[in-house]
Amino acid sequence: MVKAKRSVIRAIVVDDSPTAQKLLVTILQEAEGIEVVGIGKDGEDAVRLAKRLRPDVVTMDVRMPKMDGLEATRRIMHETPTPIVIVTADLMQADMNLTFEALRAGALTVVGKPGLADTETCTKVIQTVRLMADVPVVHHWDRREWRPPEALETMHPSAPAKTPVPPAKRDVQQRIQMIGIASSTGGPATLAKILGQLPADFPVPILVVQHVTNGFVSGLAEWLDSVTSLHVGLASHGEMPSPGTILFAPDDYHIQVNGQGIVELYKGPPYKGLRPSANYLFHSLARAYAHRVMGVVLTGMGDDGAEGLLAIRQAGGLTLAQDEQTCVVYGMPREAVALDAVDQVLPLDQIAQALDRMAKYPSEL
Repeated sequence: MVKAKRSVIRAIVVDDSPTAQKLLVTILQEAEGIEVVGIGKDGEDAVRLAKRLRPDVVTMDVRMPKMDGLEATRRIMHETPTPIVIVTADLMQADMNLTFEALRAGALTVVGKPGLADTETCTKVIQTVRLMADVPVVHHWDRREWRPPEALETMHPSAPAKTPVPPAKRDVQQRIQMIGIASSTGGPATLAKILGQLPADFPVPILVVQHVTNGFVSGLAEWLDSVTSLHVGLASHGEMPSPGTILFAPDDYHIQVNGQGIVELYKGPPYKGLRPSANYLFHSLARAYAHRVMGVVLTGMGDDGAEGLLAIRQAGGLTLAQDEQTCVVYGMPREAVALDAVDQVLPLDQIAQALDRMAKYPSEL
């Protein structure tokens, strides 16, 4: 459950660059409701300050002397779990890998380092610090049995009552031909776990919308390509997705497929400030594949993907959502469940197995 809002967010800034450090401190100190209570220059400082000051959020670079941001994240999450925002300007793949390994180790998200006149990025840093400060970072990854769709009402008694729109009749002998996935905060680590568990003979293409700061999705795709036996890359306009490939929507482009299943990238209106938006992807998959598609909504803030997932379910496709206990932020899945757009709610450690089973053995659905 998200913590109650506080009057002042207590932040720690850790960066080995005096210039970047000073700028971040100034940005946060001048923002309403944020107080910088500690400043560090390396990972050792980050661990020590987090333990001593117990801040609401830590902003931290990844490439630092003595102890880098990855090891510092591991130590903080082990000793004094605290929301961590990685702030980095390094787009070299080695540093990208370090960044995403830090996310897998427990950091919540990554933002680019702002410049002196970079108002947009300065605003992004402030918004991210405010949002992440209220994310609980201690999770219990409990195992539970895969429950049938009719159990959803019992599992989610707080979901608003409504008259459900029945999905189209599903032909269980028809194999799934495409999977769409939506994720946001906590998504990189969640995707790494799911994709890393898929077998090399996984027979279906996967299209992914991951909300991430511009400039980082290419590095995310390359990092994920190293943790799975499948091929991961960025989608290209006009591309025909092939079985066993995972394609990400590139920066600032919506992704959809046409009636022939060919990828189309375009700069349509953002959905609540988001481009790419999973709603665009899911609606197109429902139109193109109907009952032969599966939609999945993973951890993330907001409600992106909920409406599109409902379109897939109404077209007869299969829909999954990650459960509350294993989400870093139970926002997007909660909204999808509340909209009656979800067939199955699963914990993280069961999702890869479910995808493989559904893709290969439709008669078991």
